[in-house]
Amino acid sequence: MEIKDCVAIVTGGNRGIGEAFVRAFLAAGARRVYVGSRNIKNADHLVAEAPDRVVALALDVSKPEQIIAAAKDCPDVSVVVNNAGAFNNKRLIGAPDISAAREEMEVNYFGLLNMCRAFAPILKNNGGGAIVNVLSAGGIVAAPVMGGYSPSKFAARAATTCIRAEFAAQKTQVSALIVGSVDTRMATHVAGAKEKPEDIARVGLSAIKRSIDEIDTDRMAVEVRANLARDPKALERAMARMLDAPEISTGR
Repeated sequence: MEIKDCVAIVTGGNRGIGEAFVRAFLAAGARRVYVGSRNIKNADHLVAEAPDRVVALALDVSKPEQIIAAAKDCPDVSVVVNNAGAFNNKRLIGAPDISAAREEMEVNYFGLLNMCRAFAPILKNNGGGAIVNVLSAGGIVAAPVMGGYSPSKFAARAATTCIRAEFAAQKTQVSALIVGSVDTRMATHVAGAKEKPEDIARVGLSAIKRSIDEIDTDRMAVEVRANLARDPKALERAMARMLDAPEISTGR
């Protein structure tokens, strides 16, 4: 589909990859972009940049009532970008409890699912449109150092495939972005080279325009997929060894 004149909503749109998506949509000629943020004031800088085209929304995707309210307030949406994410950097068994893993699942899986459910009839009414789910290399290979995050992204990736099948009849394109390490606040602890958020957004818009189901957005994601295909057991052992490393070296 064409980006020009579309109306998009971006969850977690006030910073990082979400903020880059907002600016990419504006640069590509989107008519309006709704910026979802847990604290609406955190999106003020984007509203100030394009007050006639950017609308800030209070939207915490772990709260279904806020998703329902957003769908009611945004009946003109034709593109949904599920970008909001939680990464608590906790082990599954070594964590003191499962609260961190539960939060990651609520945001990264159930939040995405509830957004798709809430906006399904809106997208249908507006001609089908598109959904972009911002996922992770941790959703194609299990990363023990991201004990809650990685399983939540696996679930989100599987859900993306199921949602794509259900939405085919209403002609809604559903794309999955497999993201490696990006220079965002979520990845401040990550060692090594990091991609720019705007590069991820650029790939995301390309996926929309070219109707791509799933795409690796950066070098790390490409390398993880290649290593998984080449020798999955060796990759599993390498990921396990990271439990003893001082820093996590992969993941969005």
